[in-house]
Amino acid sequence: MHPILAKRERLMLYLALWVGFGLLHAAVIVVGTRTSFLHALCFTLPLALLLGLLTLPFWYLVRVLPADTTPIARLAGTWIGVGAVSLSIWVAAGIGWRAVLYRMSIGIWKDWDPVPMAILMVFIGASPLLVALLGHYMLAAFDRSANAERRALELRVLAREAELRSLRGQLDPHFLFNSLNSVAALIGSDAQAARRMCFLMAGFFRKSLGLGGQQSIPLSEEISLAETFLAIEEVRFGERLRKRFDVDRDALTLAVPPLVLQPLVENAVHHGVAHLVDGGEVMVRARQRDGLLELAVENPCDPDRPPSRGAGVGLANVRSRINTLFGHRASVDVSSAPDTFRVSIVLPASPAAAG
Repeated sequence: MHPILAKRERLMLYLALWVGFGLLHAAVIVVGTRTSFLHALCFTLPLALLLGLLTLPFWYLVRVLPADTTPIARLAGTWIGVGAVSLSIWVAAGIGWRAVLYRMSIGIWKDWDPVPMAILMVFIGASPLLVALLGHYMLAAFDRSANAERRALELRVLAREAELRSLRGQLDPHFLFNSLNSVAALIGSDAQAARRMCFLMAGFFRKSLGLGGQQSIPLSEEISLAETFLAIEEVRFGERLRKRFDVDRDALTLAVPPLVLQPLVENAVHHGVAHLVDGGEVMVRARQRDGLLELAVENPCDPDRPPSRGAGVGLANVRSRINTLFGHRASVDVSSAPDTFRVSIVLPASPAAAG
């Protein structure tokens, strides 16, 4: 559809511009004849609106003949021909309309010779036709620019979704690898604990895989996953692993990306508590303030521990996911003291969709 006709506001503005041209045309007639301005306006206003309607189809030719790719000869020849036809129709309509007004005794039209009148109308009508042509080319340029921006935005969204799917695909195998290592470590020393851990893992994976395909989940479900994970690890570590959750009740209904806390809790256990002879406490906090949701996972650590294989993979995935989903509206900060490691995430606070 023609962009001017697509919106009522644009059409009103377009017609207003042509009414302005009609007023100028009437002023020229008043200066050159003894006709009153009102009578001159009766002649010029309908013709101005007609000329505006004649230029509307220019849009379709502008799209077929872009200025940057169409040969100059073809472009000039086409528009000279279109201009000649448009002016011929307008001049013929003007001469006919003059005759009608003369019969109605509106204005002093008997002294007008059709030939000079036609020549004058050609000169008067050529300028607005040229302006209308240039305006349509500008409108086409803006339209192409808007379409290019829209396509670029769509491509960025598709790339972001592909990146998010890739990161999710990395996250699940990483967690499965670490969990199977934990089971393998228990089989030789405590088969009953290994069996219990397998049952807990089955329930955990069933729930986490169901949530992993969603864009967001309530924080309460993410906290439940973290609690289940820590229950699995308690089978392995026993009293060496302690946990504490400090979560605002109001924050439980807020939306978070699925599996955003679990890799951080996993790191806190495997790269923190596991290296301490006496173990330690994993702290999970959640606060809502100033339109933001603040999440934090904190754990003790051994400053002299050797580098762990795979350390940082889960954190890197979480950081990439947060950046992909929220961009500059969210942040992931890491603070490390000699005996404490803390990861905090700040997200826009938004209610979770009703399930």
